[in-house]
Amino acid sequence: MNRLRSFGFLLRDVSRLYVRRFEQRADVLGLTLPQCRALVYLALHEGISQARLAELTDVEPMTLVRILDRMAANGWLERRVDATDRRVRLVYLTAKARPVVEDIWKLADLTREEAFRHIPRKQVGALIILLDQIRGNLATLKPLPVATAGTRRRRAVLQS
Repeated sequence: MNRLRSFGFLLRDVSRLYVRRFEQRADVLGLTLPQCRALVYLALHEGISQARLAELTDVEPMTLVRILDRMAANGWLERRVDATDRRVRLVYLTAKARPVVEDIWKLADLTREEAFRHIPRKQVGALIILLDQIRGNLATLKPLPVATAGTRRRRAVLQS
C-alpha cells in the first residue's frame, strides 16, 4: 500500500488543491479565502460578534479585525455596539455586500462542480455524509494529554 495515498495525506492534498482552485476563482473578485469565509459566515449569522466570527472562520481575532476593516472600507459591512455590552462589536452586512456573497457562492458551486466531475451524484452524496460523520467523530474527541518529556509523549500518543 502506498502510504502517501492514505486518508490523511489524500484529505490534505484534496483540500489544498480545492482551496487553490477556489482562490484562483476568488481572485477575479479581488477577494482572499479568509475574506470570502468572513462574508459567507456573516451572511449566515447577521449581527454576530467579531469574536464569534473569528471562531467560526478559524481566523485569529486580530487578523479578522484587519479583514473586517478592509471590508468596512469597501462598504460591505458595518459594526454596531452591542446594546448589552459596549465592548462588543456586532457585525452586519450591507446591501452592497449581498451580491458579492452571491458571487462567492457561485464560485464555490463552480469549484465543487469541477472537483466532482465524472463522479456519480450518489457517490458524492455518500462522500459528504461520510466526511460529516468523520468530522463529528474528530470534533468529539478529548484532547490528548501533554507529557513533559518527548519520549513519554510519543509513547502515550502511540498507545492511544
